[in-house]
Amino acid sequence: MQENLHFPHRQLIELRMEHADLDNLIDLAAEQAPVDELTLRRLKKRRLLLRDRIARLERDLEPKEPA
Repeated sequence: MQENLHFPHRQLIELRMEHADLDNLIDLAAEQAPVDELTLRRLKKRRLLLRDRIARLERDLEPKEPA
């Protein structure tokens, strides 16, 4: 039961970890010669989608301000 209560927080942590992993992969891909532009674009697009999901989840988890 308590695991379900913390599911959104756990999901947020996992998304942040995946975002950090993608940052590292993008850095590595950018250093390789020759640079694989297609792979780099795909990784950056995936990172952007993750950042949007993280922002949405953070917004949903924040307590609402009283009117």
